[in-house]
Amino acid sequence: MSVAKRIRPLDLFTQEEWAHVSRRSSWMGLGLVAHCWAVIALAMAAAIWQPWLIILAIPVIGARQLGLAILMHEAAHGGLHKNQKVNDWVGQWLTAAPVGANLKAYRPYHLTHHKYAQQPEDPDLILSAPFPVTRASLRRKILRDMTGQTFFKQRRNQFANAFGIGIKPGKGAENRAQGAREAVIPFLVVNLLILTGLTLAGHWWAYFALWLLPLATWNQLVTRLRNIAEHAVVPDNEDPMRHARTTYASWWEGLLIAPYWVNYHCEHHMFMHLPCYRLGEAHALLRQKGIIGQMEVQPGYLTVLKQASNKPPKLAVA
Repeated sequence: MSVAKRIRPLDLFTQEEWAHVSRRSSWMGLGLVAHCWAVIALAMAAAIWQPWLIILAIPVIGARQLGLAILMHEAAHGGLHKNQKVNDWVGQWLTAAPVGANLKAYRPYHLTHHKYAQQPEDPDLILSAPFPVTRASLRRKILRDMTGQTFFKQRRNQFANAFGIGIKPGKGAENRAQGAREAVIPFLVVNLLILTGLTLAGHWWAYFALWLLPLATWNQLVTRLRNIAEHAVVPDNEDPMRHARTTYASWWEGLLIAPYWVNYHCEHHMFMHLPCYRLGEAHALLRQKGIIGQMEVQPGYLTVLKQASNKPPKLAVA
């Protein structure tokens, strides 16, 4: 097996710099989770107050649903709280379960991704390997995301697996079904609580219009954009500075596409134990040292999408 190459932090930072940039704050981790839910709640409240704001609330909420997944990812690295039990409880019930994920299953999967990043054994390689695609192919993917087709297919498969439907008997079948149940049951519990809370507040419809609809549409789109930006068409799968990508994000992209410093993915792979709220700081230090030029960094998401969709269409055979 080909393990991805690593970078020693002290090869790039002094001990004092590394101690500063790698420091963790349990309050910051919990504060980010609280911030994520506060943005969702405020966007819902605004759209309930003025229904014409629903069209604006959907991308804001959908991006924060991605934010919950990003914070689950942070919990997988132990970055939400210094106490592991607190970290894992918050990571499971306040970030993973609401969007249909499961921290227990995600953690080993994701750490395997880090160990074998962009190598044949990388379980996430399936997300980046198909690129580049044609522009028409990318448009079809985006259309499926924005019309809920991607969400429906994923949830249908997840629920079917949870109830043993479509799983062939044999080695690993029960483990696969159990893993699906461990995601589906908490998802149903938390979503029922959200629906109940909104119903008691007199706004049952908001669950469908302001939680489920963003989850099925905008969240699917920005999750795809995240996956493309992080590893698709990177220049060198063997270089630890160039097998993951950092994409600069404007303030509005941070609001609607890339919350919680998720765009600093090259730094995350270089230093996987840095908390997400220190990645921008690490990037600034690396820039001061003139190291950014050695890394895979792109000026924006549009640039990455152009690179990922520059495959020429096949010419029709006469």
